[in-house]
Amino acid sequence: MNFAYSPRVEALRMQLRAFMDDHIVPRIGLWHQEVGQGHFPVPFMADLKALARSEGLWNLFLPSLQADEPGTGLSNLEYAPLAEIMGRVHWASEVFNCNAPDTGNMELLHLFATPEQRERWLKPLLEGEIRSAFAMTEPDVPSSDATNIQTLIRRDGDEYVINGRKWFITNASHPDCRLLIVMGKTDPQADTHHQQSMILVPFDTPGVELVRNIPVMNHIAPEGHSELVLRNVRVPLGNLLGREGEGFMMAQARLGPGRIHHCMRSIGMAELALELMIERCQERKAFGRYLQQYSNIADRIAESRIEIEQARLLVLKTAWMIDEVGAKAARKEIAMIKALVPRMHTRVVDRAMQAYGAMGLTPDTPLADMWTGGRALRFADGPDEVHLRSIARMEIKASEANRGATAAYLTPPGRK
Repeated sequence: MNFAYSPRVEALRMQLRAFMDDHIVPRIGLWHQEVGQGHFPVPFMADLKALARSEGLWNLFLPSLQADEPGTGLSNLEYAPLAEIMGRVHWASEVFNCNAPDTGNMELLHLFATPEQRERWLKPLLEGEIRSAFAMTEPDVPSSDATNIQTLIRRDGDEYVINGRKWFITNASHPDCRLLIVMGKTDPQADTHHQQSMILVPFDTPGVELVRNIPVMNHIAPEGHSELVLRNVRVPLGNLLGREGEGFMMAQARLGPGRIHHCMRSIGMAELALELMIERCQERKAFGRYLQQYSNIADRIAESRIEIEQARLLVLKTAWMIDEVGAKAARKEIAMIKALVPRMHTRVVDRAMQAYGAMGLTPDTPLADMWTGGRALRFADGPDEVHLRSIARMEIKASEANRGATAAYLTPPGRK
């Protein structure tokens, strides 16, 4: 396994970092000002997107990007360090048309859409003309197990009729959101993993109701983590994505690369938090000494560096495995990074907040927002407990072939 950045990726990293420094970081304050005044999308977003595309920093995440489609198709391993750089500013990914959940939705459409579906939905998404949402999670069931989903997709003549309630649907409050990819059950009597299907629902379809944009830790994201109700929503049979009963399989295909993206953006935030903490500790004095001169503060800096490096290496290994052997074979590593990275993220950001004191709780630094994002990520794509359980089950199953082999290492009383 070789995780060294290729010359191509190194050049893209330098180009992307320069773009961030020149065009995005100077606009952080303006972004907050515009959003605070109710202007979303922010007025300068279209210009930034056009500039990014003109510089070749566009649709970087899609390994199967075709020659006639806009963008630069990179492998998961190649894209990972770029996602880390974008993660330093939470709204930066949209500038490069690399923002979730559009990335995952474009991957689904790329893999499973019909020619008509590609023309209507994938093309404008690749062009950055519209936004989309992925509607899976529901409030009344533990949706970390997709087999629990209750939304019903019932065939009626030449239409499907959809009824259900969804929440924490990212992007659903974005003014440019035009498409919902809805996951529901087309056959509740089928075997557990073939009951679900995915269907394309134009956002303006009668019966689609945006109930609220749910605050997360009392923070409201302008694009939304929203609650939706689908009441007798009718769409043509041609809106089915893939075949009936393939929804669970498609969800698994979507989540593998998506977790790489989430985790690398999270590492980018942790890296920025560490940089902010180090600067603060070099300029702030308490009781006559710089903070860096206190051993407990120095330990926090060192521990943060160790944890970030460990997390990054595991995510890069996972990205490499997805590229080489596929997401199914890498499912343990995917679960491992999902359980590991958000907790590392919140620990590092929390240490930085402590170094800043009361200022770390205010909008004067990005730390409070970054902590909130990391804490929320411990639920996104499934809570920690689900992933830890999966890892343990895979470890136990892998041990069965050699059960008892470790007995030779034991020395019971009386044994010589």
